[in-house]
Amino acid sequence: MPKITYIEQNGTEHAVDAEEGVSVMEAAVKNMVPGIDADCGGACACATCHVYVDDAWAGKIGKPEAMEESMLDFAYEPKENSRLSCQLKITSELDGLIVRLPEFQG
Repeated sequence: MPKITYIEQNGTEHAVDAEEGVSVMEAAVKNMVPGIDADCGGACACATCHVYVDDAWAGKIGKPEAMEESMLDFAYEPKENSRLSCQLKITSELDGLIVRLPEFQG
């Protein structure tokens, strides 16, 4: 199982083993990682699963599609490495992925 590390604003780390095929958001919710609200349940209809992808992983996750790009406008303090974790599907290639959580969700 790929390991995903979520880092809270205060530096607290949550490393979880995640099933391939689920989203980074689903893995966080299933493992009760604080800071990912996921209000829309993964429908890309809100920005409450916003994360900052560690720079080392930018090339492996690709760019957001248009719908995600639009929803990121509602995220709290979006940055160039902002993504909605509901749109990031976990594969074996993402083993070791690091995402940081914003101070607040949008």
